[in-house]
Amino acid sequence: MRTLTLGHSPDPDDAFMFYALAKGLIETGDLQFEHILQDIETLNQRARRGELDITALSLHAYAYVADKYALLACGASMGERYGPLVVASEPMALSDLRQCRVAVPGPLTTAFLVLRLAVGDFPYVVMPFDQILEAVAKGKADAGLIIHEGQLTYARLGLHRVADLGEWWYGETGLPLPLGVNGVRKDLGRPLMQRIARLIRASIDYGLAHRAEAVRHALGYARDMDEPLADRFVAMYVNEYTVDLGERGRRAVAELLDRASASRLIPHSVTCEFLE
Repeated sequence: MRTLTLGHSPDPDDAFMFYALAKGLIETGDLQFEHILQDIETLNQRARRGELDITALSLHAYAYVADKYALLACGASMGERYGPLVVASEPMALSDLRQCRVAVPGPLTTAFLVLRLAVGDFPYVVMPFDQILEAVAKGKADAGLIIHEGQLTYARLGLHRVADLGEWWYGETGLPLPLGVNGVRKDLGRPLMQRIARLIRASIDYGLAHRAEAVRHALGYARDMDEPLADRFVAMYVNEYTVDLGERGRRAVAELLDRASASRLIPHSVTCEFLE
């Protein structure tokens, strides 16, 4: 048996996508997968060091690891007119963030990149994604950039939505917002990389075909969510683009990276290499 390291976030949509692989529900032959669950910014930094064979990573981070990793055409998290939120304890405009201290989940997250495109420079503090809502509610930050299931639960803390970055992006481009992607290390060799791509696609297909059981599994990774809310969150980020990016998804990926390069928010232009 050959063991491959597979990194992904401890959140409901990733748990749903990798359910079949994690539980041995699809045939993998002589391959087995060591699932490593870490927050997305940690995975981004590990990808820069090339530590994991397969990893979820932010599209923003891909600009720094394109020499090491190829992107899968499946497994992406994309929001169609929705995405990460900016929330605050008091109502404010998006432009007000330039004078606010914003809690963000990491400088390599796509959410941070898109907020920079929308606002420009702003003061920020980095903290784990699952601590941001509480930090804003307790006044430790003026506003917070929310990823994962906090997008559906922020109102419980009496917080106000300042902006939906997926909505902002759609208004700018008419495209869905690409957020998370999956990378496979190029030094594994093309035959093994393509085999991995087929297995991850099979895991996604299994979850969609056995939705109820996959959502129950994902519920174990959903903070402060019941099953209907977890199912709603999974539906947001496991969608047609997750099965395959397609032409429109690829166009959205290229557009975001091109705009980031033109704004000098990434160090160089990036041409994506997709593994079918």
